[in-house]
Amino acid sequence: MAKPVGPICNLSCEYCYYLEKEKLFPKGENFRMKPDVLESYIQQYISSQQTDEITFAWQGGEPTLLGLDYFKQIVALEKKHADGRRINNTLQTNGTLLNKDWCRFFGDHDFLIGLSIDGPRALHDAHRVDRGGKPTFDRVMHGLSLLKAHEVEFNTLTVVSATNATQPLAVYDFLREVGSGYIQFIPLVERLPSSESREAGLDFAEPPGPDQPELPVTDWSVRPLMFGNFLTTIFDAWVRRDVGKVYVQMFDVSLGIWSDVGPGLCLFLPDCGEALALEHNGDLYSCDHFVYPKYKLGNVMNDSIVAMVNSAAQEDFGKAKSRTLPNYCRQCEVRYACNGECPKHRFLTTPDGEPGLNYLCAGYRKFFNHVDPYMRTMTQLLRARKPPAEIMDMLRQQTEGLA
Repeated sequence: MAKPVGPICNLSCEYCYYLEKEKLFPKGENFRMKPDVLESYIQQYISSQQTDEITFAWQGGEPTLLGLDYFKQIVALEKKHADGRRINNTLQTNGTLLNKDWCRFFGDHDFLIGLSIDGPRALHDAHRVDRGGKPTFDRVMHGLSLLKAHEVEFNTLTVVSATNATQPLAVYDFLREVGSGYIQFIPLVERLPSSESREAGLDFAEPPGPDQPELPVTDWSVRPLMFGNFLTTIFDAWVRRDVGKVYVQMFDVSLGIWSDVGPGLCLFLPDCGEALALEHNGDLYSCDHFVYPKYKLGNVMNDSIVAMVNSAAQEDFGKAKSRTLPNYCRQCEVRYACNGECPKHRFLTTPDGEPGLNYLCAGYRKFFNHVDPYMRTMTQLLRARKPPAEIMDMLRQQTEGLA
């Protein structure tokens, strides 16, 4: 993913881990990707792909702060370097700056928009506030209404915190009602900084390392079993009424795992290293959650993207995920589905004293065990060339048979 505006945002969400990245750059930094850096990235990214269809992911911070003309230039550069290939664009936004011009542009150029929204008003405004501490729900909903009015394809990204995790059906039903056909749930897990990180001006702890002390999570971080309950409660509603109608990323990923297609999401792959992050100045990092100096691979103005992606440093970063997986996890009955999830969350100690247990282990273990029989049934339907949605009729018949 590319961050042409870096960490700069018009909101000040209490839980945002990326706002503090501003402190990694010199004072007075112009957080705006320069034209030569932008073109070098676009040209290299297109030329490095082996497919006829290429997707750019634009994130921030808040990328719409760059202005509409900036993204018109992005589209022009993509066309310049496309070499006959189809170019797709995705953009993640908080939605508060959207207007008719933005949405008309998105529609004209087939942008897929990811809209960040954490649920109904009270749950959303609990943490997602602007720089003045004011709530943002109404502005986000206005942006959503404009996307729908201009028939812009969108999905929603919901951060699952200790606040909204207590009301899973309220969150899910709200997202369904506002027309989100594709829903992503991102667990909020942030630790308080160490004394060294605090002295460096950082608000959250760096990713776990072998010599890092145990650090408590923030109050708003979701608790493991709370997250597991959140997912299973929503799944139970979805599998009975919404299969084939509403797409929940976590459930799609699970079906991909059970049907041997693969998760399609780096979190659950045995190794990682394919979700790199490009900062506004051209610096490329191993991962969006590892934007720290020691994970910097190089700069697109001096190094080729291909060389950095295939570098020994990045290969080691990716393989460390499986290499450092604790024995406790290797023996787990749902290891095939979880694979230890994200290394960023692997900061607990296993019951037998080995480091590297994922903080969310209990939640994922509950969820994957809970969905197992349903996933087996939907996999059987797929292999029989039948739609997975038929599971809803099967469950309905079972319920009626017990009545």
